[in-house]
Amino acid sequence: MDNLLNQIDRGVLWQYPGGIHPQTHKKLSNQTAINQAIIPALLTVPLKQHIGSHGTLIVNKGDVVLKGQPLTQAKGHWAVPVHAPTSGTIIDIAPNTSAHPSALPELSIMIEPDHQDTWTELEPCPDWATLEKDHLVEKIRLAGISGMGGAGFATYVKAQTQQNIEYLIINGVECEPYITADDRLMQEHAEQIIQGCLILAHVLTPSRIIIGIENDKPDAIAAMNAAAANYPEILVRAIPTKYPSGGEKQLIQVLTGREVPSTKLPSDIGIVVQNVATMFAIEQAVVCGKPLIERVVTVTGQTIKQPGNAWVLLGTQVRDVLMAHQFEPESDQRVIMGGPMMGFTLPTVRVPVIKTTNCLLAPNTIEMPFAGDEQACIRCSACADACPVSLLPQQLQWFAKSKEHDKLEEHNLFDCIECGACAYVCPSDIPLVQYYRVAKAEIKEAKADKLKAERAKERFEARNSRLEREQAERQNRHKRQAPRATEQDKNKTDAVAAALARAKAKQQTESATSEEDFAAKRAQRKAEARAYKEQKQPSNTAEAPSADDKKSAVAAAIARAKAKKLAAQESDASDASNEASPAAVDDKKAAVAAAIARAKAKKLAAQESDTSDANNEASQTPVDDKKAAVAAAIARAKAKKLAAAQQSESHTEQPKMEQAVEPTSEQDDKKAKVAAAIARAKAKKLAAAQQSESHTEQPNTEQPNTEQANTEQAIESTSEQDDKKTKVAAAIARAKAKKLAAAQQSEAHTEQPKTEQAVEPANEQDDKKAKIAAAIARAKAKKLAAAQQASQTSTHTNEDDSQS
Repeated sequence: MDNLLNQIDRGVLWQYPGGIHPQTHKKLSNQTAINQAIIPALLTVPLKQHIGSHGTLIVNKGDVVLKGQPLTQAKGHWAVPVHAPTSGTIIDIAPNTSAHPSALPELSIMIEPDHQDTWTELEPCPDWATLEKDHLVEKIRLAGISGMGGAGFATYVKAQTQQNIEYLIINGVECEPYITADDRLMQEHAEQIIQGCLILAHVLTPSRIIIGIENDKPDAIAAMNAAAANYPEILVRAIPTKYPSGGEKQLIQVLTGREVPSTKLPSDIGIVVQNVATMFAIEQAVVCGKPLIERVVTVTGQTIKQPGNAWVLLGTQVRDVLMAHQFEPESDQRVIMGGPMMGFTLPTVRVPVIKTTNCLLAPNTIEMPFAGDEQACIRCSACADACPVSLLPQQLQWFAKSKEHDKLEEHNLFDCIECGACAYVCPSDIPLVQYYRVAKAEIKEAKADKLKAERAKERFEARNSRLEREQAERQNRHKRQAPRATEQDKNKTDAVAAALARAKAKQQTESATSEEDFAAKRAQRKAEARAYKEQKQPSNTAEAPSADDKKSAVAAAIARAKAKKLAAQESDASDASNEASPAAVDDKKAAVAAAIARAKAKKLAAQESDTSDANNEASQTPVDDKKAAVAAAIARAKAKKLAAAQQSESHTEQPKMEQAVEPTSEQDDKKAKVAAAIARAKAKKLAAAQQSESHTEQPNTEQPNTEQANTEQAIESTSEQDDKKTKVAAAIARAKAKKLAAAQQSEAHTEQPKTEQAVEPANEQDDKKAKIAAAIARAKAKKLAAAQQASQTSTHTNEDDSQS
């Protein structure tokens, strides 16, 4: 039994199921040579013209481009670039209606040709056999070549397959009615097609190159046989005319007898299939260095007055191509891109020609009437008989209408090649292919969404796994660091405890030391107090007469000190009255103050005279002089102490008194007179009281010898500083006297209504000040009366002691 290769060499052909025999209408366009390309006024080049992804733009609006210059850069798998079909200027880059059944907008480059058709620099390679396979594949990719007879797969992807390729099949069947582009290309460019086959075979290294051509193209078969005569590995086979023999899987089955399994590719069974136009483009790219910028397009139909084939620049609008062949449209004119079986009606004639465009059909309604209204399926099974893939078209249509996608896939919907044979034979005019296309699109979209969801789930799970792994690592790290941290914390705790212990010990030591120091200081103060008390108090062993003499001397000294204090207070009062009075009543107040001062001076002189008489009487003996000196020293000390106390008091009370004495009206004169009268009365009363007090303050002249020694020591210790201190005390006494005079004057203002029923103050502010001054004066009077009472009590006590 012969093997497969021998059968192929002997020209054995196989059959595929199904298929139909429609009218071909090929003679309309295959009788004339291919016309040269026209340069239109505008070229619209879509970035994506194949199955896959488009490249990245490398030009901008306003750029001047040359013929063959790349417009995009291919990045990623299944991506090929596009090139400028001619020289010109890029006027826009924007979406445009795509050459697709969906007519969705596709990003396109608009070029305004300059009609110079200036080529960019090319890189031809006639000696391509010396190049590496990868270099050849890269040249094919950079030329932007994709399948030009079917779906438009990127050619370089098929060329770099890792499968072991046994047969390279070149598709020249062109079974679609009306289309003759490949027929004319094989007739006119058979040598270039054979060179392209050899270049691709150099990359794939198949055992045989089989060129399949339908037997209704005798001229093409003859041209290809002539071109391949010198290459025994190239086999040209004429196959029966039947639609769709040009399908990839159907042609493989016819030429090799092999059937491509469902969901598999031809390369999985060691076969690669390419179109004859693709082989021509490979030869142009490798040998001549030209990228894919033009292709042969069949322009035919009863509305075309000059049907035929023409080289058309990619990006040329369909309208320009039709008009170049004298297109005469009728009402409700249809223009179909592709053949009548697998093509689609264009929504507009401004759609550009792309790499997969092989035919533009413009039929009239007679040769291709509109489809009738869809009717119910009669289950005639004609569609199943015509299906070349052995599917169940009516069952698929029911599943597509009910959107049962799972069942569609179970019935191998994606094995359908959309040839249209089922719809062609359907008596109910059901557009079966349209149902399948919509169902395929929905399933693809659902799968894409599912794939996105799965990828999102994978990313989510990967993220969770990463987070869990990081958390576990952190926990392990914390566990490893825990003993070390515990030890460090323990060390820190011990250090803190030691520091606290040291602080407490230091505090206790300082506390004990401070307590001891405080106790020592307290004991020292008590000792000093006892010593001071012993020094101040006379010895209990002294005789009774000596104690009585000492008491008399002390009483005399106290009397003199009080007299001096009173004189100083009166003098300060008179000075303060003179300073506080405003300029308007200075003369009257000065007269009143002078009278008060004279009265007090007389009173003081009388007191001093009485005191001096007593001192003269007591100084008749030598002992009396020493006693008098001691008494004088004690009196000066008392006067200093009292002067210091009054000075501190004067600083706080003087502002209030000065604010209280603000006479501003004509009633100030009367108030001054009343105050002077009150002051004279008080002075007389005070003089009488002091005079009576002076009679009781005469000291006993007899003193013991022990007191004499103490007084002599006191005189010696204070004699040097008495003069300065006496002057200071006198100055303080004068200030106090001024202060007292101001107080008496304010008191006179407040007492005037009681004595002489004087007029009321001029305003509310004078009333408040007068009340304040009266309160201060009453407080001072009470204080003075208390002091005098205490002095009289002391005097009576001394008299009682002297009498006893």
